[in-house]
Amino acid sequence: MSRSIIKTSKAPAPVGPYSQAVSCGNILYVSGQIPLDPESGELVGNSFAEQCHRVLLNLKIILEAGGSGLERVLKVTIYMKNLAQFGELNEIYSEYFDVSKPARACVEVSNLPKGADVEMDAIAEISSVN
Repeated sequence: MSRSIIKTSKAPAPVGPYSQAVSCGNILYVSGQIPLDPESGELVGNSFAEQCHRVLLNLKIILEAGGSGLERVLKVTIYMKNLAQFGELNEIYSEYFDVSKPARACVEVSNLPKGADVEMDAIAEISSVN
């Protein structure tokens, strides 16, 4: 199986020594995304909702750059600083995963990079092997 590094300027650059995503065979592994603006690399969103939308948009962009999409996601892991916002998260998440509902884990954490309120990573199928 071939292994490929996925990189797109349409999504934020990594904030550490890792790739935006890596594909192997027909599986795409997307690194954790926080609500960063792709152009400035700065945290965006003054509210939890704005941060969730940016994270999901970043995931979508990287998935598409890797030959996949939200409808092909198999598993999402969500890291939140405050599980009291779980209901709000679910409402926003459902806008992106309305029909296709991947397996999911959601955990509360004490801190996230750059002080973000939420981070998500994903594993997805790729429509054709690279």
